[in-house]
Amino acid sequence: MLTKLLIGGEWRAGSSAMPVLDPATGETIAEVAAGTPADALEACDAAAEAQKSWAATAPRVRAEVLRACWQNLVDHADELAELITREHGKPLADAKGEVAYAAEFFRWNSEEAVRLHGSISTAPGGANKIIVQHPPVGVVLVVTPWNFPAAMITRKVAPALAAGNAVVIKPAEDTPLTALRVAELLQQAGVPDGVINVVPTADAASWFEAAVDHHAVRMVSFTGSTETGRKLLRRSADRVLKVGMELGGNAPFIVFDDADIDAAVEGAMVAKMRHSAQTCTAANRFFVQARVADEFTTKLSAAMAAIKVGNGFAEGVDCGPMINAAAVSKIDGLVQAATAGGATSALGGSAVDGPGFFYQPTVLADVTAGSAITGTEIFGPVAPVISFTDTDDMIANANDTEMGLAAYVYTSDIGRGLAVSERLESGMVGLNRGAMSDPAAPFGGMKQSGLGREGASEGIYEFCETQYIAADW
Repeated sequence: MLTKLLIGGEWRAGSSAMPVLDPATGETIAEVAAGTPADALEACDAAAEAQKSWAATAPRVRAEVLRACWQNLVDHADELAELITREHGKPLADAKGEVAYAAEFFRWNSEEAVRLHGSISTAPGGANKIIVQHPPVGVVLVVTPWNFPAAMITRKVAPALAAGNAVVIKPAEDTPLTALRVAELLQQAGVPDGVINVVPTADAASWFEAAVDHHAVRMVSFTGSTETGRKLLRRSADRVLKVGMELGGNAPFIVFDDADIDAAVEGAMVAKMRHSAQTCTAANRFFVQARVADEFTTKLSAAMAAIKVGNGFAEGVDCGPMINAAAVSKIDGLVQAATAGGATSALGGSAVDGPGFFYQPTVLADVTAGSAITGTEIFGPVAPVISFTDTDDMIANANDTEMGLAAYVYTSDIGRGLAVSERLESGMVGLNRGAMSDPAAPFGGMKQSGLGREGASEGIYEFCETQYIAADW
C-alpha cells in the first residue's frame, strides 16, 4: 500500500502523516504522507520540466502510452476495486464498476490524442493564410473528490496527458490511497517521470494557495462542492487561469403517470443508490405525477427496503457506509427537518448504530417543493417524493435551484419526454434511463454545477489553448 508523495517520478516521505479511515469501521487503515505547500511547489517544478518534452512527443507515441495505461488499470482492476472499497466503503461491485469506468478514459483519450484537429484557410482579403492549432495549456492542477477516488482522477488526467500536459494531483484527504496506486500503475505503463505528480495533504487551502501561484500552472481542473469551487474560481482569477469545474448537483427525477412504474423504480434505484448514493448525479428530488405517486412511493419503498446495508466487502451488500461521521450528521439533519416540516417517513429515517458511518435507506412522502431537503444535495440514501399535477409548475420547481448537473425523466411518450428534457436547466438528462455517464459523452452541468465538459471529443480541448498563426507564403 503506497503512502508516500510522488514528485518528479520519485516516491518521497512527507514531513508529517495523516490517517486514512475505513468508513465501515471507523478504524485507521493507513498513515499517508501529508504534503506541504513546499511539496506542492516542488511537484509543480517537476511537472513544468517534464511537460516540455511530453508536449513535444508525437501524438501517436502519447496515444500508445495512454493505451498502455488503460491496459494496466484493467489488469489490476480487482486490486484497485478492493482498495477503493477499503478507503471509501462502497460495495465491491460498485468499486469494480468504477475501475472499469476509470480505465476507459485512457482508452478513449488514447484515440483522441491523434485527432486534435486544427485548420487552415485563406483570409477573406486574400493577404494571408489563417492557421489554427491547439497546443497544450501547460501544467494542470487536478483537485479531486473522495466519492470516485479513481474515476475522478482518470477523467481529468487522461485528456490532459493526451493533449500534452503534465499534472499535479491533490486527491481528497479521505481517499488518497487509490490515487497513489493509480499513479504508480500509470508510471509502470510508461508515463514519463514528472508528467504525473501526486501530493496528498491535510491542509488543502495552503496547498492550493502555493500551487496556484506557481509560474508554470496554467489550469485548474476541479471536481467537488460548489462552495469550494467558488473559492478556487476566485483564487484562480488572480492569475487568469483556465478552469474546468464539475460541481454540485440537485437532480430532479420526474415520473409521469404514463410511465412504466416498475421501470421507473428500477431506474430510480440506479440513479439514487449506486455507489451508496454518494454521487453528484444522484437523484435528489422525486417529482411524481399525482395519479401514480402512491404506487411509485410504495414500490420505491419496497425496493429500498430490500437493500442490504453494511461493509462493502460483505456478500450481497448494496449500500456501504457514508464517508464519515459528518456526512451522517448532515443527512440526518435534513431528514429530521423534513419530517418536522410535514413530510412522512415511508421507510427508514435514521442513522444506523456504529461501528462505521451508516444511514438507513429512507423514503419520504408528502414532501413540499422548496423545502430544505429539496434545496440541498443530500449525498445519502434518502429519496424525497413530491407529488405534482401541473407539468409547468413541476418544471419550474425542478429548475428552482442554482444547480443544473443531471436530471431524469420517465414517460412512455417520447415526444413529451424530449420536450420536458429540453426545458430542464440541466447539462445531462437521462430519458427513461437511471444512468448516463459515459467517457464518450460530454459530462458537465449548467448554472452553478460547473464550467466546461469532461469526456467526449470536447474533453481533450478543455486542456488545450487555441493558437492562430497568420502566415504569408
